[in-house]
Amino acid sequence: MITGNYPNLRLRRSRKNDWSRRLIQENSLSASDFILPIFLIDGKNTKQSIKTMPDVYRYTIDKLDVIVDKAIKSKIPMVALFPYTKKSMKNEIGTEALNEDNLVCKAIRYIKKRYKNEIGIMCDVALDPYTSHGHDGLIKSGYVLNDETIKVLVDQSLLQAEIGCDVLAPSDMMDGRIGKIRKALDKEGHEMVQILSYAVKYASSFYGPFRDAVGSKGLLKGDKKNYQMDFRNSNEAIREVALDIKEGADMIMVKPGIPYLDIIKTIKDNFKIPVLAYQVSGEYSLLSNGIQKGLIDKNSVLESLIAFKRAGANAIVSYYADRINSLIK
Repeated sequence: MITGNYPNLRLRRSRKNDWSRRLIQENSLSASDFILPIFLIDGKNTKQSIKTMPDVYRYTIDKLDVIVDKAIKSKIPMVALFPYTKKSMKNEIGTEALNEDNLVCKAIRYIKKRYKNEIGIMCDVALDPYTSHGHDGLIKSGYVLNDETIKVLVDQSLLQAEIGCDVLAPSDMMDGRIGKIRKALDKEGHEMVQILSYAVKYASSFYGPFRDAVGSKGLLKGDKKNYQMDFRNSNEAIREVALDIKEGADMIMVKPGIPYLDIIKTIKDNFKIPVLAYQVSGEYSLLSNGIQKGLIDKNSVLESLIAFKRAGANAIVSYYADRINSLIK
């Protein structure tokens, strides 16, 4: 509660000088607040631009040192791996997800061999990069099957953990998958592998550039509304989070980010669990294109990122992560 009144109380006094504004600022950013997404592509000696995402690239395994070196030098704690899967390697059941030599598995081996534990590795657990229909699970009569999909997700999780993934991030939104994955991990001796649950993932219009980045653009049949959340709902998010915490989630992801700051705050206030925000591809591309065209100032990026911290996020998955130190200077 504010006590006092004007003219004895002048809130502008503390805003007059830069040193004073810095002294009382309530939120700040550092590289330690970020996870850097990395897109993978098959081949050699390639750093490939992504048309829909300015200044974001796909990397072949032998070029990963370029971006991982930068992340470590910047003091970013973790990278997140996402594969661009060729259409010829996709099928109805996402078989490539369980290939021990797929791009994600190769990348885990490369990073762990070269960097040991200098940086954490987060791996997506879902089938959409690998399915010919673009959905996150197995389909029957146009409906994504829950329990049957979980069996595949458990196998995918075990494979990634065995190779060396530090944080498994199920983004599929199947009911009950966190508990099944946690049980399987513990049984196989991976009790220290963390689970970052995409407990609150909305069926959003902001994912388009990402689907282009992983080779799923134009493949999606129908929509994902029968398993991802309705953007009109907030109480449902609390139920999703409560279930995943009970099942063994170590951290919670909210995706997308900026449109759901209220959800981040609600979860943090209610559960006191580490909450991460994903500033998704659509948010990134809107900002980047707006800046390139002179429609908005480049400081809008910092403003958007601080908003996540103000809402209560512990960390942010952002395509700006590799440039964060220059942004916060």
